[in-house]
Amino acid sequence: VQLQASGGGLVQPGGSLRLSCDYSGFTLKYYAIGWFRQAPGKEREGVSCISPSDGRIYYAESVKGRFTMSRDNAKNTVYLQMNSLKPEDTAIYYCATDLDESGSSCPYLMQYSYVINYWSKGTQVTVSS
Repeated sequence: VQLQASGGGLVQPGGSLRLSCDYSGFTLKYYAIGWFRQAPGKEREGVSCISPSDGRIYYAESVKGRFTMSRDNAKNTVYLQMNSLKPEDTAIYYCATDLDESGSSCPYLMQYSYVINYWSKGTQVTVSS
């Protein structure tokens, strides 16, 4: 299993970025996959997650209406489109999947990400003027 996140960078407040997560070694439709972030001095938080059972996408309240998660099964890639970025969105962003090893739903994985075993390296997002 491999996951590789990319697309981070420096952007001004109000700007946009699109993160990509290229994955291999598993079939996405069977497993939840999500985006997580960790800001300096803060705990890691779940940003968004796609549920395998119904394709429902969950978002943290702090990003609802601004971030959109999507997937391209043909390219083995999931995306996180981030619009109207704020300085508080500054963090290292990761994509991750538990391959259902914990048997947990997206809301659980977003809240208790320590159960997840498969992580990408992070990509830095900095929102600053």
